[in-house]
Amino acid sequence: MSILRTKRLLASLALATLAAGCGTADQLANVGQQPALNAIQDPTTTPGYRPVQMPMPEPQQAHYNPNSLWQSGSRAFFKDQRASEVGDILTVVVTIDDEAEIENTTQRSRTEASGAGVGGALGTAIDTIFLPAGTAASDLANVDSNSSFQGAGSVDREETLQTNVAAVVTQVLPNGNMVIEGRQEVRVNFEVRELIVAGIVRPEDITANNRIASEQIAEARIGYGGRGQITTVQQPRVGNQVLDILLPF
Repeated sequence: MSILRTKRLLASLALATLAAGCGTADQLANVGQQPALNAIQDPTTTPGYRPVQMPMPEPQQAHYNPNSLWQSGSRAFFKDQRASEVGDILTVVVTIDDEAEIENTTQRSRTEASGAGVGGALGTAIDTIFLPAGTAASDLANVDSNSSFQGAGSVDREETLQTNVAAVVTQVLPNGNMVIEGRQEVRVNFEVRELIVAGIVRPEDITANNRIASEQIAEARIGYGGRGQITTVQQPRVGNQVLDILLPF
């Protein structure tokens, strides 16, 4: 290992130790306390938030009939109670039932042999002038190569999640589609479970009771995880994670 790589490894370990020290200090300060819930906040003010931009059709001017109670584009005679404007709330029915089983085996081998030499008068001259006794120019180089590789891998996973979460309309696109985002936190004893849902929905897909299924959300982003004592125990130590990244073997 070169000196430069050694310095980089030591620097990375020092940073990891410092980060682990900060995390350890926070954990020690919260010993015996339940993990705190995040404050309710505007999703558009969170770091990294960016308004969604999608291809849009040309805008069309709405036509109103002043002599009629029915307006073109209305979904019902009475006011529609489904979410349609920024700040409105709708319920997202999250249903994930995913199962995958994959097996893959790879085997590769290669054998190669090559040689090079010089014969004739030129070979005789090279033998006499340049090469030591007992060496012939007709056999200057011989290369043999033999390599083999064998690998196997398998994936067997099953994920099931069924829950409901309320989401807020954060943006209405020019074509009427809505960008939604919802966050739910549930604390049980010393563990907080977090559910995050975001994406783009069509007004037509929202049911009469103001609900929409997760599979009808375009560009859906669904995250389910937790933080607390159980999550901390399930994670490898920071030092192990750094070594797994840096060690080449």
